[in-house]
Amino acid sequence: MTETATSPAPPARPRRSYAKLAADESREDYSLRYAPHAFRRWSPGAVAGTALGGIAYLADFAIGASIVFAYGFTSGAAAILAAAVVIFLTGIPIARACARYGLDMDLVTRGAGFGYFGSTLTSLIYASFTFIFFALEGSIMAQAMHQAFGLPVQAGYLLTTLIVIPVVFRGMGALAKVQAWTQPVWLIGLALPFLVLAFEAPDAWGAFTHFGGTDGAGSGFSWLGFGFGTGIALSLIAQIGEQADYLRFMPAETSANRRRRALAVLAAGPGWVVIGAAKQLGGAFLAFVALEAVGKTHALEPIAPQVEALRPWLGGFALPAAALFVIVSQIKINVTNAYSGSLSWSNFFSRVTHRHPGRVWYIFLNLAIALTLMELDMFAMLGKLLGFYSNVGIAWIAAVAADLVINKRLGLSPPAIEFKRAYLYAVNPAGFGAMLIASIVSILAFFGLFGIHAEAFSTFIAAGLALLLCPLIAWATGGKYYLARPNTVSGPDAHVEDITATHTCAECETAYELPDIADCPVRSGPVCSLCCSLDATCGDACRKVPGAGPVALPAPSVRPA
Repeated sequence: MTETATSPAPPARPRRSYAKLAADESREDYSLRYAPHAFRRWSPGAVAGTALGGIAYLADFAIGASIVFAYGFTSGAAAILAAAVVIFLTGIPIARACARYGLDMDLVTRGAGFGYFGSTLTSLIYASFTFIFFALEGSIMAQAMHQAFGLPVQAGYLLTTLIVIPVVFRGMGALAKVQAWTQPVWLIGLALPFLVLAFEAPDAWGAFTHFGGTDGAGSGFSWLGFGFGTGIALSLIAQIGEQADYLRFMPAETSANRRRRALAVLAAGPGWVVIGAAKQLGGAFLAFVALEAVGKTHALEPIAPQVEALRPWLGGFALPAAALFVIVSQIKINVTNAYSGSLSWSNFFSRVTHRHPGRVWYIFLNLAIALTLMELDMFAMLGKLLGFYSNVGIAWIAAVAADLVINKRLGLSPPAIEFKRAYLYAVNPAGFGAMLIASIVSILAFFGLFGIHAEAFSTFIAAGLALLLCPLIAWATGGKYYLARPNTVSGPDAHVEDITATHTCAECETAYELPDIADCPVRSGPVCSLCCSLDATCGDACRKVPGAGPVALPAPSVRPA
């Protein structure tokens, strides 16, 4: 009788362990994950207040002034208001989705038509938004410190970069405190210049409404001026991503908080642009009033118009008061820019390299790029830079909004947002293809390939194409590329009774709430979304091998009330 040799059992895979900073969620803030209900300990009002604190930036003042100076009051004001309407409407579904599912903008993008790797491009788009605007806000802060304290501008660039690191390092808890503590100073500083001018220059607003700009545009309406101005203002459309980074911590909806929560989501999500548009018009007004005294170049720098407006009441204290307001405003926004940038870079590199040393390390990458842009004097290229960025940013946001509003309502995409690698195709042509085509066509228009009118309205071309192509491609592909396999763990077919039920990840042996869990045939059990993302050896077996998934999972443990 011949004895049959048995194959040796495969060696056990070692438990994944994360670096100290990556494992500390008080610093990490679930940067690559679903934000669990156990972590959402803030009230709707606190989350909204923190999110709205991040829109204290004064780039709105500079953007509004540059638009009105270039195209006159009538065309400029129309452009600012039109951009605000577009941003508000596209922001509503995104804000609601982020708050409902506890996901940041990148994770929502994955499941809203872009796919797992398709959203890496949008991570770069979003990261560029954060460091471009960090550099812009840092330049404004450095200008204020130069005027008030004589600090060399280059040294100011470095200081404005370093000052945010301790706050951003500590995450959401520190951000919430900084925004709350600085809010009274910011509100007083924001309102005071307009209050002074209401008494000291009551006729200034009437004169402003007849302002024809500094470049000879005239005070009448111009379609070309309207188009170009709207393109610049729409560069702010990606701001919804920074709002989403806070909205994901919104507590779950209950019968007791339903109305307050809905109002908080609306205010902190798309509602930021109401204040933003008012700041753009207000900034243009202050610059107009200061134009004769300081000249065009300094009128576009928010510190100089602030000083000129405050001088009648504060005299020699106008400069330090204005500098305090500018510095507080820029700290409030740049902690948000640095924080959101660290999230975006984390998402990008985790997918590309299958490594995650921790969110906090990417703070330094984002700040290094921003500091370089400041040293290159990007403030001088404000209009062209933001106009170009608008074409890509709006194509991305419009494609996501189209999926959430059109595709899901028509049944062209799944009703829920799936963000985990285990259930997604690498690329979904519905959203990714729509954004890519819309971006390419609008950028060609922006550079004048289709004539001056198409150049002026290139951002409208980007938005229109993305809104049209996303549902069209989803329909043409039958929605095939949204889900690579059904999610029987926490998806709509799972009939989960308690969303806070937890499973212990078979890879890192840490318990996570059910929406963060995927069933893994390689590990023959549950894995958390981050371990799934970082696995470089599985070869996506769950999606490629017939019959590999789903697998049976052990019963979840339900967190006690």
